[in-house]
Amino acid sequence: MTSNEIDDVDKAILYALQEDARNMSSGDIAERTGTSDSTVRKRIQRLESDDVIKGYSAIVDYQKSGYPLRMLLYCTASIPERGKIIPDILEIDGVVSVQELVTGEQNLLVTAVGETDDDITPIAQELLDMGLTVADEVLVRTHETTPFGKFDASAPESDDA
Repeated sequence: MTSNEIDDVDKAILYALQEDARNMSSGDIAERTGTSDSTVRKRIQRLESDDVIKGYSAIVDYQKSGYPLRMLLYCTASIPERGKIIPDILEIDGVVSVQELVTGEQNLLVTAVGETDDDITPIAQELLDMGLTVADEVLVRTHETTPFGKFDASAPESDDA
């Protein structure tokens, strides 16, 4: 197997880490995958070095942590600049993520959090000052995630073709 091929064991490891990386030991994952603890540790190390696993982070409920507003700002940047400007956008206080969109006029999706509208307005202004056009703003009520099901080796395969 080359270093960047993802097999069923790798997928099961990714699924387990997405479920609960904090409490999932390599022994627990080994038991699930029918491999050894050392195999799981080596696989995780390879997945990290290949940037398949980009890091580990807490999933924060911003509303419960005092930042009830989550705003999506759909922006337009020049195509040559859109990828280069992302690190600068992430430096703006209150911005928690940036997604590069490759279809449509709006080609950056900026997610910002704040306590009040007064926290979000300066973020939009900073984006404008960077030369971006803010085409739309969407207030998000909830945001939930789940592990990617295709990584779950224990899930039944679909017969749909």
